[in-house]
Amino acid sequence: MGALTRAVRNMSRRKMRTLLVVVALGFSMAIMISIPSGIIANQESTQSLTERFNSTITTMQEEINKTSTLIGVTTSSGRGQFSGRPSGFPSGMPFGQPPGESEQAVFMNETEVEDIASIEGIKDVVPFLQTSSNETTSETITGPGGRSFTIYRPLYTITGVCLNSSFIEDYSILPTNITAGGRNLREGDSGVVVMSSNLTEYFGVGVGGSVDINGVSFLVVGIFNQTSEGGQGQVFSETRTVYMNITDAQVVTSNVGNASRLDIYAENTSGVDGIATAIAAAYSDLTVTTYKDRLTELQNMQTTYSETLANAESTLSQTQAIATQEIIVAVVATSLIVLFVMLYTVRERTKEIGTLKALGFSNWNVMSQFMLEGILLSLVAGVVGIGIGYIGAPVLTGLLLPSVNLFGSSNRFQFNSGQTAQTGSTAASASLTPELMLIALGAAVLLGAVGSLYPAWRASRTRPAEAMRYE
Repeated sequence: MGALTRAVRNMSRRKMRTLLVVVALGFSMAIMISIPSGIIANQESTQSLTERFNSTITTMQEEINKTSTLIGVTTSSGRGQFSGRPSGFPSGMPFGQPPGESEQAVFMNETEVEDIASIEGIKDVVPFLQTSSNETTSETITGPGGRSFTIYRPLYTITGVCLNSSFIEDYSILPTNITAGGRNLREGDSGVVVMSSNLTEYFGVGVGGSVDINGVSFLVVGIFNQTSEGGQGQVFSETRTVYMNITDAQVVTSNVGNASRLDIYAENTSGVDGIATAIAAAYSDLTVTTYKDRLTELQNMQTTYSETLANAESTLSQTQAIATQEIIVAVVATSLIVLFVMLYTVRERTKEIGTLKALGFSNWNVMSQFMLEGILLSLVAGVVGIGIGYIGAPVLTGLLLPSVNLFGSSNRFQFNSGQTAQTGSTAASASLTPELMLIALGAAVLLGAVGSLYPAWRASRTRPAEAMRYE
């Protein structure tokens, strides 16, 4: 009875040991395969952002070349639009204005617009009214050192456009990528809107539906894809935007007769500087942007991009070096775990080996049996490692690899009278691919074979007589 109890206890201990070994090997295998997935994710993210940035630069360059007679005029930075405080405030301090505490917006009035339009050499003045919706949203994020920040921002932006047929035909004042089933705004439209596709879920409507904008109902006649480029350097990124007749926008935002932006077109390129100088001298509170300003800003963006790309490539190289070292450590750790476990197993089963040898098992039979056990143990651990990696790859890579941010904390580039080109960041999320999973299983088999080779050889060299005397 005592011998049976000891046998049961030994079996329970073996099962528990095997489980712990499988879990340990699983984590080691998860690290081994998660690190390459993190490297791949960073490389793909950096490449994607590079392509997007180059595309944005190309689009801007084309638009700048097309609009050499364009002069952009806006109210001072932040006026007429929802603006937030810069980052870096102490823990718990909000930035952006909480609901009910918005800044008092200041706009250009009709008199100023008419006076500007009367300046000699101006061909057309296209007014816009751009401001934020009454609805706002907030988000609390945790930054470095555990500091928390609350971000307040509007749910969407209202853009009023002067729907003059000649303006619509001659200038890029509306989004061009209208989805199927809808149409763009046109002259004479009132009480209708065109909205970005990321607002359809929020409002719960599509083309033909009605939406409430600041308490006024509008008919949705078109939807545009917000991720494509618009005219004059505008890039519709993740911003939610509603386009409507400027008259409607003035009414729903209580800004009748006001504008936040003017696109001024000179009769010829030679008159641009003189017009810009005259506007800047007469209205010191307005920001004036010309072709040269936009070109200079574009060149600055390209310089900044070249510098940050070089930094990103350097960081990627360092990350790959760190990843190589960590993978080597994981491989060695896995092999050593298998080695020590199998050595212990051989020692624990010495009498069993002796019995097998006495029954006629050859050295090869014994060796192959123990190697098979080591391979199966590693294979099971590989499956566990794949499961751990599939769920926790982003966490593991975040802990083990330095993050790569192509554009640092400044990833917004202002262009064309306050319009924004959003390039994003490389906060890549690692994920296991089928290829990496197959590699993991192959590595598990190989490391199991390597780790159990010596213990299996040692078991095969055991003499039956010595094994039977072993205690």
